[in-house]
Amino acid sequence: MQTTGSVERAARLTALAAPDGFPVIIRGLVDGAKVDRTQQVKSVARALSTSADWDEIKRIVATEAEVLISNTGDTGYAIGFDDLVTDIPASFPGKLLILLHERYRAGGKALTVLLCELVARNGDTLKTVMLDLQSSRIADAGFKDWLANQVIWGNTLVDRIVSEPLEPAGAVAEPYALWAIEAQPRLKLPCRHPSILLVDDLSPYEKLKLHILNLGHTVLADLWLKTGRPHDETVKAILKDPDVLAMLMDIYETEVIPGFAAKNLGIEATDYVTLTLDRFHNPFLDHRIRDIANHHAEKITRRLADFKAWSPDVAMPKLTAIIKS
Repeated sequence: MQTTGSVERAARLTALAAPDGFPVIIRGLVDGAKVDRTQQVKSVARALSTSADWDEIKRIVATEAEVLISNTGDTGYAIGFDDLVTDIPASFPGKLLILLHERYRAGGKALTVLLCELVARNGDTLKTVMLDLQSSRIADAGFKDWLANQVIWGNTLVDRIVSEPLEPAGAVAEPYALWAIEAQPRLKLPCRHPSILLVDDLSPYEKLKLHILNLGHTVLADLWLKTGRPHDETVKAILKDPDVLAMLMDIYETEVIPGFAAKNLGIEATDYVTLTLDRFHNPFLDHRIRDIANHHAEKITRRLADFKAWSPDVAMPKLTAIIKS
């Protein structure tokens, strides 16, 4: 469902639902070996626009939908003061509220909502946003109860690097992919796939990503900021320096993996470090360190200092030095 009036995105609608499908090019490393293949995606039957097809979208959500999936961006839950003054609300939560109200009025069959935004506890977060929005915009106690108890708000974690879009539709992505979905009663999965995991607890997956992949990025960015390295240096380029690679591996092996081991996640951490190095060395991906270095102080707190606080009994002198510098 297209939610903007962009001409470029309108062309994408047609391409997404084309009978021949659209390409997703998978490029990167798996166990150190290059992968470069194209997957033609033919699973999209309809592609609609809120500006042109709003009535049809309302009908589909009210009577047909079993699972709704969103990917609006990290700030997509924001709501404007005058959000619902027009027939088609501007924000994602505003649109979703109208669509869910249509479903409620049509009989209120239960529905699973799965979020892909990189927001902690994204399902719980959006549920709170939606209940607050409902209270201020649609005064209906029955609808409020339905939103709280018949809509299953799934908490999820997405972990995959999509390096560039393809026109008119498609993308280039790395081989590694994970969509971890936290189990709860009545939650319905949209499909089965090896990269979709239904888990009891998202916390280990969040910690592995944040304190190995993201921590590694921030360690490299800290070195880049302090040593006057090339302005356009990428992750794969800086790791061609054997001293830099040795420094990163030393931190992983003597501080990060032991920190996870203290939480009974040592094997998982060791495996994830191996995956992370393949991702960092991806020959097809130009991930510039200057981009990673944005908001560096905040990232040090969240990725390094919070890890040290999470596993306080493990000595972490090198990470501590970065935190204090």
